Amino acid sequence: MKILIVDDDPKLRAFVSKGLETQGHFTVAAGSGLEARSVLAAMAEPPDLILLDVMMPGGDGMSFLEELRRRGVETPVIFVSAARGVEDRVRGLRLGADDFLVKPFQFDELLARIEAVSRRRAPALVYEVGDVRIDPLRRTVERGGARVDLSPKEFDLLRTLAEARGRTLSRVELLRIVWGIHFDPQTNVVDALVARLRRRIDRSETSLIETVVGEGYRMVPPREER
Repeated sequence: MKILIVDDDPKLRAFVSKGLETQGHFTVAAGSGLEARSVLAAMAEPPDLILLDVMMPGGDGMSFLEELRRRGVETPVIFVSAARGVEDRVRGLRLGADDFLVKPFQFDELLARIEAVSRRRAPALVYEVGDVRIDPLRRTVERGGARVDLSPKEFDLLRTLAEARGRTLSRVELLRIVWGIHFDPQTNVVDALVARLRRRIDRSETSLIETVVGEGYRMVPPREER
C-alpha cells in the first residue's frame, strides 16, 4: 500500500517508514498538517492509508481529518497519538478515523491494525485464477465449477496468493499474513501447507502455485492461459 505518515517526530517517522517499507509498503512522510496538505495535493492518486498524529504544530490531526472528510476524502485513517484520554479516541472515531493507536506502541501492533483496517475497507472481491474461483466473503473455492473443500489455513494461503495477483510472496511474508508470525521460526510450515494445497486444487502436472527458487511462491494461471 501507499501510506502517508503524518507526525512531527522525525525519529518516529523514520522508524515507522523503514518498518513499513521492509513489509513491502511504499511510504511518504510529512511533519505537520500543513506539509501533509501539500503532499496530498502533489499526489496523482490519494494514498491507501494515512497514519496521523493528533498533536502537531500548524494544525492538529483532528482538524486535518475533519477537513478531509468534509471534502469527501474517504482514505482510511489511523490516529497514532500520545493522547490517552477516552474522549480523544471517541472524538477521533466520530470524526471518521478507522482506528486509534496510542503511543508508545509495538511495531507488530501497528502492522496488525493496518491489516485489520485494510480488511474492513476492502471491497467484496471474488478472485479468479485460471478456472479457480475464490470468494473471500463466503470463504468458498471452486475449480472448473466444482467446489473444493479447504481447511481454514489452506483457504487463507490460497486467498493470500490470489490477492497478490501474480507477485511472488516470500515465506516470511506468508508467515506474517497467514499465521500472524512476524519472525522466521526456521520450520517448513509454509512449504508443507503449499504442498497440501497443491494436492487439493491441482489437476495436472502444471501447478497453479509456482515455486520461485530463492524467493517464495506465486499463483499464476496455467501456462496455456497466459
